[in-house]
Amino acid sequence: MMTADTSSLPAHFEPEAIEPKLVERWLETGVGRADVTSSRPKFSLIMPPPNVTGQLHIGHALDMTLQDVVVRHKRQRGFDVLWLPGTDHASIATHFVVERELAKTGETRFTLGRDAFLARADAWRDQTAGAIQAQLRRLGCTPDWSRERFTLDPVISRAVKRVFVSLHRDGLIHRGTRLVNWDPKFRTAVSDLEVETREVDGHLWYIRYPLADEPGRHVVVATTRPETLFGDQAVAVNAADPRYRDLVGRHLALPLTGRTIPVIADDHADPEQGTGAVKITPAHDFNDHAVGLRHGLVPLDVMTPDGRMNDLVPEPFRGLDRFDARARAVEALEALGAIEKIEPKVIAQPFGDRSGVVIEPRITDQWFLKTEGMAAAAAEAVRRGDTRFVPANWSNVFFRWMDNIEPWCISRQLWYGHQIPAWYGEDGEIFVAETAEEAAAAARHHYGRDVTLTRDPDILDTWFSSALWPFATLGWPDETPDLARYYPQDLLVTGFDIIFFWVARMMMQSIAFETVPPFRDIYIHGLVRDASGQKMSKTKGNVIDPLDLIAQYGTDATRMTMMTLCGHGQDIRMSADSVRPARLFANKLWNAARFAAFNCCFDAPTPLPASPRNAIDAWIVAELAGVARQTLASLDDYRFSDAATGLQAFVRDTFCDWYVEFSKISMNGSDAAAAAETRAVVGWCLKTILQLLNPFMPFVTEALWDGCGTGEAITAAQLPDFAALPARAEAAAAVEGAIALVSRIRSVRSELKVPPGRPVPLLVSAPSTAAKALLDGFGPHIRRLANLSSIEEAGAPPEGAVRLAVDGTDYLLPLADVVDFAKERQRLEKELKKNDNDRAGIARRLADPAFIDKANPEVIETNRSRLAAAEVERERLLAALALI
Repeated sequence: MMTADTSSLPAHFEPEAIEPKLVERWLETGVGRADVTSSRPKFSLIMPPPNVTGQLHIGHALDMTLQDVVVRHKRQRGFDVLWLPGTDHASIATHFVVERELAKTGETRFTLGRDAFLARADAWRDQTAGAIQAQLRRLGCTPDWSRERFTLDPVISRAVKRVFVSLHRDGLIHRGTRLVNWDPKFRTAVSDLEVETREVDGHLWYIRYPLADEPGRHVVVATTRPETLFGDQAVAVNAADPRYRDLVGRHLALPLTGRTIPVIADDHADPEQGTGAVKITPAHDFNDHAVGLRHGLVPLDVMTPDGRMNDLVPEPFRGLDRFDARARAVEALEALGAIEKIEPKVIAQPFGDRSGVVIEPRITDQWFLKTEGMAAAAAEAVRRGDTRFVPANWSNVFFRWMDNIEPWCISRQLWYGHQIPAWYGEDGEIFVAETAEEAAAAARHHYGRDVTLTRDPDILDTWFSSALWPFATLGWPDETPDLARYYPQDLLVTGFDIIFFWVARMMMQSIAFETVPPFRDIYIHGLVRDASGQKMSKTKGNVIDPLDLIAQYGTDATRMTMMTLCGHGQDIRMSADSVRPARLFANKLWNAARFAAFNCCFDAPTPLPASPRNAIDAWIVAELAGVARQTLASLDDYRFSDAATGLQAFVRDTFCDWYVEFSKISMNGSDAAAAAETRAVVGWCLKTILQLLNPFMPFVTEALWDGCGTGEAITAAQLPDFAALPARAEAAAAVEGAIALVSRIRSVRSELKVPPGRPVPLLVSAPSTAAKALLDGFGPHIRRLANLSSIEEAGAPPEGAVRLAVDGTDYLLPLADVVDFAKERQRLEKELKKNDNDRAGIARRLADPAFIDKANPEVIETNRSRLAAAEVERERLLAALALI
């Protein structure tokens, strides 16, 4: 039990002193462990697997905190919860790290060889393994660590092979030649998610292509990539463009090459854009590739895998890096007189997010998965309501992607990952099998003899194995108890940026192999942006490190801030300073618990009365019950900000600022029974508050709960039945009347600069019956909280009294001896004049079209906020002047 000397609670809340101990406790006691044999209702979700070599960033912190809040809430509600954790091998990220280390000694993965490179990658993984998990524990996350998975675990590898072979057998996986995003540094195809588009300064070169059969006439095309000219297979014009109508079907001499290419008519050429004529390079541009398919053009790849010009270009350019070839080509074109003009142009250029080099569209042989039918099934599951997006508008984004899906390039020319289970015979025949032995048997059957097979060196896109995460982690293809109980999952929490890359693919693969969609609900959260709404990036220098926030303010404050800012379907604007209020809130909660301990509220023998007789006690119990119902309902509907802000406001403003102050008077009064009741209510309220806050702020609440001496863990304690607690409307009305009067008196004292420590009298003129009841029931409370020297009835208002009208009764504050009214009026009028000038200046700025057109959106929004604040300040000044 806590004692009156508060020995079980230090004077100050120090997160760094309690957090590590509680993390160890949760690990030792298995707080997050699910029980597959439990008879309780289940609630399951899977952790989006962070990179095994990754670091916790602010987006991770938001994502993981949201999940931890949900699972702690569900455990409180009596569910058997499985939150399954794991990490992703992240092929390209791991390659980046390992190859960067190799480069320090002048080595590459190619000089090292596949086996040695994989050994290095495994060693790196072993070296860094546990870093991200330790950071998640520091964040307070409580998944079932005993079930942790890694995307290269044998159980996952087995599932990947089974799925690949099955899809290939069904004709959905095939090998073909298509255009892909190509990273010349890593020499592999990459997904759109691994491409970062940046605006860079470039040029637009206008090049003359002469007509092959009409010397002196030419067509001008504009390009930002002159080095791709060597792969041109046509020039496209619009059939409706009168400038080029007579040229369709004729041929142009392709400069520098000695080749001729046709002029074709295609709607891709826009007469309103550039010259209206477009060079078509099917092997090096996605739009051009589509045009080439429509017109039967043969793609001509003029680059090597590492971004150099190959042997299909003229000899002077062979072996040159693509950008050196660009400069050399421009020089040669200028020498020919083929450059009409050069214009500066800002270009949206794709970069590899890991390699940092410019991504090159390149035509290659790859493995593809036909997804049209799988996508239709996934979309239908959402339309049917089997899976719900929260917020609901994200389902439209999902449908748009599913309805326009293209075959998925699932192969990567990397080494660290799931090697494609395909083997080639000497004549190129492909044998797809789960094992080399099965492939050899298939080859023997095909050839009638034993043959030497060569395994495909490529690996599968990381998203391929991640797509199996909902069921492969539970032991599929075996019918395990975990799979039977926890699939499908009840919830997936993730960001909108991977709805297509991960969410959609999990939906497709899970329905294909488990017949039902993998999730009941998919909660999509926004991005964490900086305070001005800018996307965070290292180049901008506006990145917030959650570990820095935790070190400065504590984990609870960091978590609570993210939850209060996490509006439904909205991005989060966050800065380090935005965490400070949550830290102050934690301190306030700590001090309230120390107050309760000092007054023996946790060891009071009196239990919570079914219906407290003291109106203030009845009021706070009913208020807390109402807030609790709202909090739990908001969490059930994934309205995290509503839950967090409502609960925090109640604890800070209603419980701490009002009820704790009210309770001091009750507990120090002469009525022993009333004092005992108040102690019991204070203790019950604080314990209940700790339970409700625990999902958001697990460390401070558990530390305080331990001090309550209840004998059971906060994670195991059952929540009260809030629906059974009476509303007590009459008590609420009475207490709220007292609060309204005290608030009004405090406001007047503040506006008129009455010294905070100076008691003043309160006079009541012709009090109503309700006012008399209010003062009879709460007179001592009102006197103490408003710092009044007395409360008396008055006849005629004395000179220099400030009149307050509250609920139909006039209250008077005689302040002539305290406030110099003439001086105060002068001060307020001066402030009002300044306010008028400021408002007028901001309003003029916002009304200026030139300002609106040129200013950054953040600057405009700041000015609007300043104008709104000035309007509020004006109303305050006018109200203060009206008092005197």
